[in-house]
Amino acid sequence: MKIPDFSLPTTGGGHVSLTSLAGKTFVLYFYPKADTPGCTLEACGFQESLPNFAQLGVTVIGVSKDAMPALEKFAAKYGLKFPLASAADSDLCEKLGVWKEKMNYGKTYWGIERSTFLVGPDGEVLREWRKVKVDGHVEEVAAAVRG
Repeated sequence: MKIPDFSLPTTGGGHVSLTSLAGKTFVLYFYPKADTPGCTLEACGFQESLPNFAQLGVTVIGVSKDAMPALEKFAAKYGLKFPLASAADSDLCEKLGVWKEKMNYGKTYWGIERSTFLVGPDGEVLREWRKVKVDGHVEEVAAAVRG
């Protein structure tokens, strides 16, 4: 499977697109909502492992449907040095099948199912993780990159 073409605004006033990542191996991880407990643990885990990913030549990008102000605040609060991208005005989540009907406390709603994609330099998905559990996930992604 190939990652569909995308162009998303990122924290720090940047943009990320499939074109800008051409020739690079990258991790796209999708999380439900900025500054919530699980999403914070996951983001901080990627932040702590960022030097290892950089050493392996791998870019990490977090993606949610949050608007940019919420992402900027989240990144600043936790000192996140990798880009957080807003898919609020994009259909990337739908195209990758991470936008799902969910249920919480008996209420049904649509949201992002925590998912991660390891993507090769040609845009091909090398590995994907669905219904991610935060504990140990970053280490599993790093092991896949090394392996």
